[in-house]
Amino acid sequence: MDTQTLKPQESFKPAEYAEHQLLEAILNKNYPPGSRLPGERVLAERLGVTRPTLREALQRLSREGWITIAQGKTTRVNDYFKDGGLALLVSMVRHSRNMDKGLVSHLLEVRLTLLPGVARLAADRHPRRLMSYLKGEEELGDDPDLFAEFDWGLQLLLAELTDNPVFRLILNDFTPMYTILGRLYFKEEKARKRSRRYYRELMDAVWKGGAGTDSVVRSVMEDSIEFFKELSHD
Repeated sequence: MDTQTLKPQESFKPAEYAEHQLLEAILNKNYPPGSRLPGERVLAERLGVTRPTLREALQRLSREGWITIAQGKTTRVNDYFKDGGLALLVSMVRHSRNMDKGLVSHLLEVRLTLLPGVARLAADRHPRRLMSYLKGEEELGDDPDLFAEFDWGLQLLLAELTDNPVFRLILNDFTPMYTILGRLYFKEEKARKRSRRYYRELMDAVWKGGAGTDSVVRSVMEDSIEFFKELSHD
């Protein structure tokens, strides 16, 4: 990244390409928090883009909170984990080619904290709609992609059935990331078996009035965290 001129990819517009490459460099610690980016001319040459294109990319990164642009000074990389927000996290997931295992673990821990309570609210407020969706488990067969699609659909539905739109907004932007993780998870036969049992346990808890729904969800979330921890050691 620092020494080679990179060629814009056809799938990116020039400014998007420059933004993507700079963000990759920041996430890979080529430009760690607190460091300064090279001057505009040098950076544009390294990326193989024009200076106006580079300025557009830098403005995008500045708006998202990755960098601070100061008139007459070199651009500084922000301490994004300390000062950033949800939009920055979504950008991190969207742009990173290689899903950082530490980030995956952190996100799964957040889900563990959030989703059990969401599930209980959904079961209390719209049990029939939740039951109707869970019955679709019978048609999954043994296809990992179908499991991943069904499972993420369930999480989005749980958020929707709380009647609190903020929960759904939080989850929506993580669909691309979950597509990657879900397919990886459901490639394992034991993961598919565990999830099938989870759907049936969840259906049973909803049928009984919702009590225990949060415990059922928490248990499977904990199992998924352990799965990805094991994966990171392989």
